[in-house]
Amino acid sequence: MRLKQRTALITGGASGIGLATAERFLSEGASVALLDRDSDALTRECARLVRTSGRSVVGVEADVADTTAVNRAVAEVGGALGRIDIVINAAGVNVFSDPLKTDEATWRRCLSINLEGAWRVIQAALPGMLAREYGHIVNIASVHGHKIIPGAFPYPVAKHGLIGLTRSLGIEYAARGIRVNSISPGLIRTPPAQAWLDGLSEAERQHQVDLLPCRRIGEADEVANTALFLASDEARFINATDILIDGGRSQVYHS
Repeated sequence: MRLKQRTALITGGASGIGLATAERFLSEGASVALLDRDSDALTRECARLVRTSGRSVVGVEADVADTTAVNRAVAEVGGALGRIDIVINAAGVNVFSDPLKTDEATWRRCLSINLEGAWRVIQAALPGMLAREYGHIVNIASVHGHKIIPGAFPYPVAKHGLIGLTRSLGIEYAARGIRVNSISPGLIRTPPAQAWLDGLSEAERQHQVDLLPCRRIGEADEVANTALFLASDEARFINATDILIDGGRSQVYHS
C-alpha cells in the first residue's frame, strides 16, 4: 500500500499508459480520478476498475486542450477526492507530418495536447499542492524527446518541451514540497502503437522488435510501475529528472 491515503489525478486515464497507471495506483491504495476526452471509454473503464478493485473511481470527461474544461475538471476532482496529491499527465496524441506540409491546425493540435495540456493541468492543480507543501507530478514524455526519428515532426518538438517543462517546474518548486519528474517511454504496447504494428508486414514488425536490445516491445504496466515509484515517497529525493523506458534502444547507434 505504497500510496495509501494519497489521491491521484491521471489524464488520458481511459486507455494505454494512463489506464495501466490507474490500475497500479488503485492496487497500492490510492484514491484515483481519471480524466479523458473519450466519454465512452471513460465510463466503461471506470466501471471496470470499480469492479476489479472494489474501490470508487472518479471519472471526469475533459479535453486537456481546453483550458476552461481542465480548470473545471481539476476543481471537480479536488472536490471529489478532497485534494490532489499526485498528477500523472498521460494524455497525448501522435502527430506526425512533413514539416513543410504542417498546417497551423496540425501544429496547434500537437502542442496544445502534448505540451500545453500538461501545463494546463499542472497550473490548475499546483496551487492546492503548494498550500499543503506536498505534491508529486509525473509527465509522460517520450523517447522522441531525446532522439529524433525522421518523419515524426512535430511530435518531438512537443516532447522536448514537456521534458523542459518538467525540469523547469521541478527546480522552481523544489523547496516548497513539490516534485516534478517525467518518463520517456519508447515503443510500448498501447492501443495506438498496437494499431500501427498491426498495419505493418510481419517482416517490418519483426524489424521493430529487432531494433530493441531486449528483443521485445515494452508493456504499459512497466511504465506504470515507474510512475508509481516516482509518485511515491520512496522517490522523495528524485526531482526534475526524466527516466527513459525504451529497452535501451536510444543508446544504440543504428546503421
